[in-house]
Amino acid sequence: MKDLIANIAKFLVDKPEEVEVSQMEGEKTTVIELKVNHNDLGKIIGKQGRTAQAMRTILTAASTKIGKKALLEILE
Repeated sequence: MKDLIANIAKFLVDKPEEVEVSQMEGEKTTVIELKVNHNDLGKIIGKQGRTAQAMRTILTAASTKIGKKALLEILE
């Protein structure tokens, strides 16, 4: 799931080399933290948060398939 979010983010931003994704595992929940260049933050969030919400929806679908819950946090 970490790679999924990293690939999506790299296609959206101007500086894909600065995309950092970390994953913290719990028993039933995985937290994925996404960090991008400050100038690319708007592209990741999108208008009214639509891009971020779409990424969360994709992540939820992928995590449900493997029987876990995943949360996406976008860091500044």
